[in-house]
Amino acid sequence: MSLAEQKRIGKIAMLYVLDEARLESVEELGWIHCSGKVGSMESNKIVAAIETAAKKNEVINGSVYRETHALYHAIMEALHGVTRGQVQLGTVLRTVGLRFTVVRGQPYEQPEEGEWIAVALYGTIGAPVKGLEHEAIGLGINHI
Repeated sequence: MSLAEQKRIGKIAMLYVLDEARLESVEELGWIHCSGKVGSMESNKIVAAIETAAKKNEVINGSVYRETHALYHAIMEALHGVTRGQVQLGTVLRTVGLRFTVVRGQPYEQPEEGEWIAVALYGTIGAPVKGLEHEAIGLGINHI
């Protein structure tokens, strides 16, 4: 029932968002994935961009509620990391420019543990003035 060392879904998602050359790690495992970029002062636009990419790239089946729900929670957990627990952006004059990756796979040795989804975010957050931002990173993991 242990989490296989080479199948750490969160670690793989984080490495992939930081360095796209790590994509081969995801593909070697046969896991489904997508990546993209999003920038906004509104958290709902970030959620929508990631959900749209995951559906378009068939990482999740958008007509199955549990898959959309799992993705949503992973996104929100990752956003908590980027925003340091305060998922507010425009209302407090903050903006983000992020790269994201979504990875879906089976990180446990036991197939009964099922599939999991990880969302990794990396980029900048700060005042909506170019040059007044700093780096931020976030990770969310949820079971499907």
